[in-house]
Amino acid sequence: MESQQLAELTARARRLAVPGTRRVLGLAGAPGAGKSTLAGRLVERLGPLAVLVPMDGFHLAQAELRRLGRTGRKGAPDTFDAAGYAALLARLRAPEPGVTVYAPAFDRGLEEPVAGSIPVAPDVPLVVTEGNYLLHDEGPWAPVRALLDEVWFLEPDDRRRVSRLVERHIRFGKDRPEAERWVRESDEANARLVATGRTRADLVVPVP
Repeated sequence: MESQQLAELTARARRLAVPGTRRVLGLAGAPGAGKSTLAGRLVERLGPLAVLVPMDGFHLAQAELRRLGRTGRKGAPDTFDAAGYAALLARLRAPEPGVTVYAPAFDRGLEEPVAGSIPVAPDVPLVVTEGNYLLHDEGPWAPVRALLDEVWFLEPDDRRRVSRLVERHIRFGKDRPEAERWVRESDEANARLVATGRTRADLVVPVP
């Protein structure tokens, strides 16, 4: 992402970060769109004004995916605790004085969510959250959009996005044929679903 584009997006996020209030900014997009990268850069630039709470902390645990028979579909909408994510967003929107909220994170090395990993102090004005299904309007995902003050939809070049996804899966333990198959059969099915929410975003962000 070019420095000018990042500066403009940071300025827009900063306008949401008003001390004494609590707002939530969402970054949505297909797998491999660059959501976590942009979210991290925004929070780094905003410093104490913002904290990052990824949607991925609400992945179901591997044991539960096995019980449900969904391990081969990990990353699909029904492999997350969507209701739990919505409940956390509702709690984050209404901070209680003196109460730190602890959000879960996702450990890619373990491929597991880790509870209580991210402290959100009550005086932080902006929560940045990112994930595939922030604009999904079906089932338990439907309440999420209304809990976000703004949502940006990241739109990268698809060939680069797919290439990045394959390399990510290899980096975290899959061999190349397995990574390519997973992207083709799982990630891209999810990407097509994610794309249907594009029109519900406040801003579409082209990603180089």
